[in-house]
Amino acid sequence: MTKRQEKILEIVKSEGPITGEQIADQLHLTRATLRPDLAILTMSGFLDARPRVGYFYSGKTANQLMGEHIRNLYVKDYKSVPVVVTEATSVYDAICTMFLEDVGTIFVIKKEGYLIGVISRKDLLQTSMGKQDLSSIPVGVVMSRMPNLITCTSEDTLHYAAQQMMRHQVDSLPVVRPFQGDTRHFEVIGRISKTTLAKAFVELGQHISV
Repeated sequence: MTKRQEKILEIVKSEGPITGEQIADQLHLTRATLRPDLAILTMSGFLDARPRVGYFYSGKTANQLMGEHIRNLYVKDYKSVPVVVTEATSVYDAICTMFLEDVGTIFVIKKEGYLIGVISRKDLLQTSMGKQDLSSIPVGVVMSRMPNLITCTSEDTLHYAAQQMMRHQVDSLPVVRPFQGDTRHFEVIGRISKTTLAKAFVELGQHISV
């Protein structure tokens, strides 16, 4: 928040409701000069505005506004493309896929297309530490299986997804929907990872600090 925006907030707190023209007069500026600042403060939630009444302070703190913004971010707006393999894929090929796609988690599906498991870097590392032929071991042997997987949907909030990841100590979640209308099985339509959350947090910080 700029010094001028802080001064506008002080004026509105003490004298609101107050018109834009009256604020401009007190700051010895034109209404046009203040218009971007008033728009930013209103869009950010610090001020409310009513026609023929003017601006007044919303009473919300920066922390409250940040919380509201976070709770209004949805998985559908941030999910990325999932990386999937079938259960017959070898551990060796899964390692190559993970490296080439630069992901920390791969989702495992049946040949029919529905989710049956998840394999992580840790799973692949543990398997590769032995003397087994990695090309002969299918990921279906070492993956974490349904129904013990933590998932989310496109309509869940990003806040909920973050809570699930922290609670269950996982690096990413598959974004799912019922597979061909069958609620017993799920189709993977995206993923939410810790990187996703970091990007959303950075974007949110840039928005709030404008």
